[in-house]
Formats: sequence, C-alpha cells, structure tokens
Amino acid sequence: MPPPILSFENLGLVQGEGWLFRHLDIHVGPRDRLALIGRNGAGKTTLLKCLANIVDTDEGKRSIVPGTKVVLLEQNPVMTGHDTLEQWVLAGDDAPQPHDAAAIADQIGIDLSAPTATASGGERRRAAIVRALAQDPDVLLLDEPTNHLDLAAIEWLEQWLARFKGAFIVISHDRTFLARLTKSCLWLDRGTVRRAEIGFGGFDAWTDAVYAEEARAADKLDAKLKIELHWLERGVTGRRRRNQGRLAKLNQMRATRAAMLGGPGTAALALGRDDVKTKVVIDAEHVTKSFTTELGEQRTIIRDFTLRIQRGDRIGIVGSNGTGKTTLLKLLTGELLPDEGKVKLAKTLSGIVIDQQRRLMDPGRTVREVLAEGGDWIDVRGEKKHIKGYLKEFLFAPELSEAPIASLSGGERSRLLLAREFARESNLLVLDEPTNDLDLETLDLLQQVIADYDGTVLIVSHDRDFLDRTVTVTLGLDGSGKVDIVAGGYEDWVRQRNPSRNDRQGKRPPAVFGQAGGLTDLPMGDRAKRGGGASPPAPPLRQPNGLPPPRSGEDRRKLSFKDQRDLDRLPAEVTRLDRDIAEAEKALHDPDLYTSNPTKFAALTKTIDTKRAEKEAAEVRWLEVAGMAEELGR
Repeated sequence: MPPPILSFENLGLVQGEGWLFRHLDIHVGPRDRLALIGRNGAGKTTLLKCLANIVDTDEGKRSIVPGTKVVLLEQNPVMTGHDTLEQWVLAGDDAPQPHDAAAIADQIGIDLSAPTATASGGERRRAAIVRALAQDPDVLLLDEPTNHLDLAAIEWLEQWLARFKGAFIVISHDRTFLARLTKSCLWLDRGTVRRAEIGFGGFDAWTDAVYAEEARAADKLDAKLKIELHWLERGVTGRRRRNQGRLAKLNQMRATRAAMLGGPGTAALALGRDDVKTKVVIDAEHVTKSFTTELGEQRTIIRDFTLRIQRGDRIGIVGSNGTGKTTLLKLLTGELLPDEGKVKLAKTLSGIVIDQQRRLMDPGRTVREVLAEGGDWIDVRGEKKHIKGYLKEFLFAPELSEAPIASLSGGERSRLLLAREFARESNLLVLDEPTNDLDLETLDLLQQVIADYDGTVLIVSHDRDFLDRTVTVTLGLDGSGKVDIVAGGYEDWVRQRNPSRNDRQGKRPPAVFGQAGGLTDLPMGDRAKRGGGASPPAPPLRQPNGLPPPRSGEDRRKLSFKDQRDLDRLPAEVTRLDRDIAEAEKALHDPDLYTSNPTKFAALTKTIDTKRAEKEAAEVRWLEVAGMAEELGR
C-alpha cells in the first residue's frame, strides 16, 4: 500500500458545548476512492472542511505531501459578488485556467455566461463542478456532488471520476453513484470514524456486523443503555431488514400495475364503472403541451400522453434537464392546463408538495415550534402523538425538540420538513427531488414512509436506486415529446431504451407501454433476482448474515430443539407484545397525562420502548428461524 498523501492524526473539533468528533485518524492514499458516510448532523461536511484546511480544528495534526493539491467541492458555494458563473469559476488565487474551465463546461453542458443571480440549482452545481475539476486536483473532496444534477450529468461525472488519476472522498445520498465508484468506506458515527477496505456495496453488511458486536457488548450494560442502543439499531439495521419484504410487495404491485396498463380499453374494462369513480385519481387523455422558445419556435414537450393513475400508484418521472419532467408533473397535478387533451382529477384529491427548493423554516424557531406550534402534542393524520415520540420516528433524539432550527444541518432540516409535512392528512404526495441533502438512513426512512403511505405518490428524482426501491411505474422523457410508460423502476426504463443491455446481462426486457399503453412484456423475473436495487452485492464478511459456522457433525436436515421451540412460540410472543404496546400507547394518548402525572408518562414511554425492542428482537429471530425452516423444506 503506497504511503498517504494527506493525513490528519488525532483530529478533534468542539462544536457548541461538546466535541463534534475527537481522536480521528484519517489517511488518504494517492488513488483512494472513499465514501464518507454518516447521519445528518454527524459532521461529514465539517470533516471535509477540516481535511481541506478551511476549518481550524481544536486538536490534531494535518500532514500533506508537498505539492499535493486538495480541492473541495462545496454543497452550497457562495457566489455573491460575481455577475456571471464564469466570473465566479475564474475568481481567486486557486482559480483554474480559462481554457481548462471552458473544456469541462462544454463536456458537462453549462453556459458559464449565465448570471449568478438567476442561475438554477443545477446550473450552480455544474459551475461548481467545473471550478473543482478544472483545477487539476490530487485530492478531491466532494460534498453531495449529484445534488440538482440530471441523470445525464451524473453519468458524465461518474465516467470522469472513474478515469481520475488522483484520490477522492465523497459524501453522497446516491447509492448507485457510491456503489459504482468507491472502493473504501469511512463511517463517521457518534464522534468516531471507522474505515473498511470495501466499496459502498459492502457497507450495509459491515455496519450490521459492527452493530451486532456492539449489541453483544451491550448485554453487559444496564437496561437503559441496551434500549438506547436498540433504538439506534432499529433506525438503521431494523429498517434495512424490512427492505426485502418491502421490495417483494413493490414487485407484486408492479406486476399488478403492468397487467392493468395493457391498453386504454383493457384498463377501463378491468376497472368497471364504479371502480373508476373510487380508484382513479388522475386521468390524463391524449395530453399535449407546447412552449414557444426564445427564438420564437414552437416546441412540443409532451405529445399525446395518456395514463390513468390509480389510488396507491407510485409514479416516478425521469429524464434529463429540459425534457419536461416538471411540466408533466404540473399537468398531472392540475397546476398547468394542456394545450390538447384533458386531465381529470378526483374531487377528493388532497395533496402535499415537497419541492427541491425546500420551503425555508425560520432559523430562529425551535423544532417544537415548527412541529407542534410550541406544544407537546402533534396531530399526525388524525392521531395525537407526543412530539418526542414523533421525533424518534424520524430518527431525531427526543431532546432535540428544544433545538433552534439554525443549529440543524441541511439534512436535518430536510428531515424535519418531511416530519412536518407527513403529519398532514393527504391522499396525494408530490416529491420533487426528495433525496437532496438526506443521509442514507433518512432515505431508508423515506422509502418506508412511501411504502406505508395509503395514497398516491408522484416522484421526480435523479436518484436511480431510490426510484428502483419505491416506484411501481416509471414515466421516462427524452425531450422529443414522447413519454415512455414502464412498469418498474429506473433500471427497467434504461433496459427498455437500451435493448442490447438486456442481451449483455442476460435479462428479460421490462414491461413497456407506448403512449397508448400497449403491453409488451412483464418485468418481474429479473427484478426479483436483483432485489430491487441498483447496487452490486456486498462482499461476504466472515459468515453470511453474521451466523456462526455450523458445528462439526451438526444435523442440517432438521431444526435444533431451540430453533424449533422459537419457531413455535414466537408468533404468539409477537402478538402479545403488539397488544401490550397498543395498551400502553392508548394510555399515553391522554393529552393531560404529561402535566398531571409525569411519572406515569415516563413509565409508559419506557414500557413502550422496551416492548418495541423486545418485539423487534422477536421478529428478527422469528424471521431467522422461519428462513432456516424454509430452506430445510418445512
């Protein structure tokens, strides 16, 4: 292994009243490809700034090989004081050469003469990438480089980084991006950093092994610590364990939707008159929309588009910038009227819109004020919940309720916005680039919320893995006006557009529908094999699933006595725990309990946490022994 070109030993930084992180040792080799992973608020962005020597640390020694150039791509660079993007790109002592910047700008597709004041998020992100890459760095520090980029720009950046001769550390929520590019992982967790020489594809298995080891160590600690550790694990690995069941349900929904999209006539007949009234929420028929360009030319951006969207559908909209994604979204929600055709919306449709600009919350307000108007209880879709319990559901520590918004990271603010909006009653959820600024654990949470949502979901996203894990139908736009309608996720749409890819990978083509919705094939076989995600499989870590190796001479043809006993007793145990949790939650719903009897309130809260921990452990064990029994042919 070559010696590092950039190191930071015993790195420590104080934030507020305590250490953000301490005793960190980080070494970057000349060709390292590192994913930096951690929860929102863990300090990932701050750590990159420490490595870039932008933030002064309270402890530690930074070492760098002379002549090594370190360049930081910031998430939200400040461009004030510059009239155009080009002026900003070429400003400062460390600015790139104009011809180098122009070459990169031409490749990524950005007009640097655009004014900074009116530049979109995508244009500003491209300009920042131009400035960073054109400096010819030896070490690139990338903070959410795919935010606001369309799919074409993301793929270009992937190809550039794959050819890059230097080292890079990247923070990203884009699982596909990380899986394709990284070879090592830095995990920033609870103020410490761990490194594993595995790409992001192996990250989940590695962290599961770490948490399992911590859980074994926690058995020696008191009950309170074990509950706190389980709450942490439940937010990460517990949700991950449910992914497979969620993906199986998603694939079933895709198969059902594929059959119903067999053509306009077929879909109408299958629904019947009564079902049309109750199930169809958006009915688009022969919709066409055109705009006049700056040159006075007429451009048709949506042409003869027909689709009947039903209650419970999860619709993903993909395509490069300028192909009409936002226009299509506005047509489907009634915000924009078509030039030809019609869009009918169900009268009972009530929507929540979370756009990529993220409506700003007053930084002077507290979390409690944002969620519950300063109170202790929040109305969550007709059910009263205590604010501290609701914060836990969105991976916040309960004591954060008094924190000012200004103290939250960008990702934490996005997560809080999700918590606030998802509390509202609705039957239509519209998400425009929802994954921007979210950490991987919050993405898992968002996937779960979408899976459990009773209504219809419309998603515009560049996050390929997120789409593969959430949507039942993908609407693909290429800028010609035609909209591909594909039963499945992003990868299904890509394979439809590149049939040769199916031949190379030995895969069946997805279910594809033209504008009239003509069914050509079903997408299920290969989707089930790859588990719904775009990431490559994780490398094995010791024994798969963390199970001990079989003992010599062990009879593998039947369950052991203990395994059989657990298989027989655990269903009733889970039912009992569900009943206990429901009874405790019912008692906790008394709005006066917190003030009239705080001791009982605390006891009930502790009981619920304990029972949920016991239920989680029972479910995991039940799943394990049921799988063992299934493999044995029971």
